[in-house]
Amino acid sequence: MRDFLTDAARGLKPSGIRKYFDIVERMPDAISLGVGEPDFVTPWEIRSAGVRALQRGYTHYTGNRGMQELRALISRYEEERFHVDCPAENVIVTVGASEGIDLALRATCDAGDGVLIPDPSYVSYAPIVSLCGGAAQAISCSAESGFVVTPAALENAITPHSKILILTYPNNPTGAVMTREELEKLAPIIQKHDLLVISDEIYAELTYGGEHVSIATLDGMRERTVVLGGFSKAFAMTGWRIGYTSAPKALDAAMLKIHQYTALCAPAISQHAAIAALAGGFESGFASVETMRSEYDGRRRFLLNAFSEAGLPCFEPRGAFYVFPSVEPLGMTGEQFAERLLEEEQVALVPGSAFGACGQYHVRCSYATGMRELTEAARRIAHFVQKNRKK
Repeated sequence: MRDFLTDAARGLKPSGIRKYFDIVERMPDAISLGVGEPDFVTPWEIRSAGVRALQRGYTHYTGNRGMQELRALISRYEEERFHVDCPAENVIVTVGASEGIDLALRATCDAGDGVLIPDPSYVSYAPIVSLCGGAAQAISCSAESGFVVTPAALENAITPHSKILILTYPNNPTGAVMTREELEKLAPIIQKHDLLVISDEIYAELTYGGEHVSIATLDGMRERTVVLGGFSKAFAMTGWRIGYTSAPKALDAAMLKIHQYTALCAPAISQHAAIAALAGGFESGFASVETMRSEYDGRRRFLLNAFSEAGLPCFEPRGAFYVFPSVEPLGMTGEQFAERLLEEEQVALVPGSAFGACGQYHVRCSYATGMRELTEAARRIAHFVQKNRKK
């Protein structure tokens, strides 16, 4: 019988994150700091809205774009919280922000097109580019440059085939953010090379010490930027699978067609919950978001101090809920460190190489878990580092 797999599917590598989670499931005493998922339960008023929707029988398809009330709230949310021009008629409610990434790339990436991706960054971008037949083009980002895309690094990565730039700030795995001034230095280069920007802003609410800035707010950039957002991180709604896209009109129409043939619509119950999240947020000043962000900030500072005391250099994250320490002083790669730490101390982190070549000597550590677990994990990590420090 013939091999029915496509070359693209055959060439896909398994997620560099899942390997460690599978092992942890077999280790009852292990502490996992690898999951990029809030440990908070979805706020009650949001869960209650989902329960009421189920009780009332709102279990059918919605329109392809999503419920009109939800799209209007998303429009208001983007415009008031982040100053992004976001007409409700150009919003698509998606099955998580992950579907938004897929829609944006499938609508714009032809075979052979180059897609510029910061390295390190979220694990799914390059595989989706590959499935579209495109070529992922890494933009090297280092701790010395704050793990942001610099003008020089962007220019160096661009080729005649480059068509799309993915910006993913606040960044997973580094926690880096880009300021308005930094984005303003990229905009002329983007325009000069006529690039489309896909701006993944799923962590927009989780910034510390400053406001999130979207590149779509800069002069001349809205018409060439697809903005991706969602409810998973800020509202602790990962399992509800609800996100959204806001794209220029022509791209939006193409993305909607793909959405119609693949997902059809986001789950109705999740859309009702998302309506409650935004409506309640406007009423309360997004109090639940502020509470979670404050808690994350405390954990962030705790882990930064813990890694500093352990002697591992650690870039200070300004967003998301990850720290990205270097393990190079121990003479190990991130993968070696993660494997041995899990085996010897039962603490699971993710090797930085899972997020790109520039993460080879780093590990990603999520602080989206409780202080008790973080405290014990920090103790075990310090013990491991002490045992393995070069004499």
